[in-house]
Amino acid sequence: MTANYHRRMHADDPRAETDGRRAPAERPVRQLAADLDPLWRALHKRFSTGRVVQRVRVGPLTTEQRSAIADLMGAARLPGEYATIGITELDAVLDEITGCTAYDVVTRLIGPIGDRAAERRSAAQQRNSLWSWLSQHEVVRAQPALETWVTAVRRNGLVSGSVERTRVLLDQVLRVLSELPSAGTPLPVFADTVLGDPHGLDEGTRLHTMVVRALTALYGTDPPSDAAGLRALWDRAGVSADELSSSVLVAGLRITTEPAAVGRILHICAGMGQAAMLTLQQLRTCAGITDTPVRVWVVENPSLLALALRRFGARCPPMICTSGWPSSAGVRLLQLLRAAGVELRYHGDFDGEGLRIAANVVARVGAIPWLMSSVDYLAAVGGAGPFVGRVTPVPWDPDLAAHMIRMGTAVPEERVANVLLDELERHAPQGVLEV
Repeated sequence: MTANYHRRMHADDPRAETDGRRAPAERPVRQLAADLDPLWRALHKRFSTGRVVQRVRVGPLTTEQRSAIADLMGAARLPGEYATIGITELDAVLDEITGCTAYDVVTRLIGPIGDRAAERRSAAQQRNSLWSWLSQHEVVRAQPALETWVTAVRRNGLVSGSVERTRVLLDQVLRVLSELPSAGTPLPVFADTVLGDPHGLDEGTRLHTMVVRALTALYGTDPPSDAAGLRALWDRAGVSADELSSSVLVAGLRITTEPAAVGRILHICAGMGQAAMLTLQQLRTCAGITDTPVRVWVVENPSLLALALRRFGARCPPMICTSGWPSSAGVRLLQLLRAAGVELRYHGDFDGEGLRIAANVVARVGAIPWLMSSVDYLAAVGGAGPFVGRVTPVPWDPDLAAHMIRMGTAVPEERVANVLLDELERHAPQGVLEV
C-alpha cells in the first residue's frame, strides 16, 4: 500500500522525479490525506512535551481514519479504534513518500512545535525568581511580620497566571507599604502621591485588597469585616486620620520650630516638668525644626513617660511616647526629628505586638532599638507574666523571637522601667541635659 500511496502523491506533480532526483517535499506533505489529521495532532502534542518520542497512540479513529493509517503504514489489516504507531517506522514511511521525518511533516501541517517541558522549567524559574524577590525585598526584610502575608501571596499564586502582572502589582503594594504609616494624609491624596493615581487605592481594586491584607499581617489583626473596621485599619496606618484626634505625648523636648508655636509649647512644658500633647494639626504647621537634641528616646507606653517625669522633672531627657502603634501625629513628629538629624532610640514591650511596633518604627523612621536585644529580654523575663502572643522575627536580633517563643512570657515595658530610667540617668546627668 505504501508504494501505491507514494505513486498517488506524485502522480499529478509536474515536478515529480524524471531524472532520478526526488521532487520537492512541500507538495507531497500538503497532499497527505486529511483523514490522517488525528495522527499529526497526536504527534504534535507528543513532540511538544520536549521528551524523546518513540511511539504515539492515536484515537478514537473513524473507519476512514483507520483506513488512511493502514494505507500510510502499508498494513494488511485496519488498526483498531486506537492505533499505536512507532516513530522509527513512521519516519521510514514518510521519508519514502515525502523525504521528511514525522517531526518535519507535523511542523508543516500543524505548526511550530514547542517544548512544554522547557516552557514549564522557564515558568517555574520565573515564579521562583518572583517569590525570591518578594521575600527578600527591603520592605519585607525590614518588617518580618509581613512574611505571613508573603506566604499567603505565594499560596494564592500568580495574578491572571502572569509573573509580570503579579510583579507589577506587588511592586505597587510594596511602594505603598514603604510609605506607611503616613502622617494623616487623606487616602486619595496618599494614593496620588505614591502611585500617581488618586483612585489607585479605591476599595474593591486588587491593589487595595492586597494592601489591606498586608496591613492586617503587619498589625497582627483580623481582616476588617465592615467599613468601620476598614477605616480603623487605615487610621492605624496614618491615612485619613482626623487632625485633632490624632496626637502624640512628648516630654523634655526643647526645639525651635517654624512657625514658633509648637516649639514654645514644648519649651514651656519641658521647663515645668510636664508632658505636652501635640496634635497632628499643630505638627502639620511645622515646616521644619532646628536647635534639636542629639537624640530622642521613644517609648511605647505612657506610663514610662509619667515615671520619667516623676523622676527627672524639668531635667527629663527628650522623650516621645507612641502609645502603642504610632499615630499620624507621632509619625509626623518622628519624621521631622529624623529629617533634622536627630538619633531616635526606641523601646517597647517584649511581646509579639511590641516587636511588630518596634520593627515598624525602626523601618519607617530609622529608629535604633534601645535595650531590645535577646540579652535584655532574657535578663528581664521571669517565671510569670502575660503570654507573648504571635511573635515574628525582627531585623536587629535574629535570635530574639526564638527566645520569646521558647520562654512564652512577655516582658511589659513597665517591668523594666527602672532599667530604662537608669539608662536615661546616665545620658542626662545632674545639671547637664542633652537639649
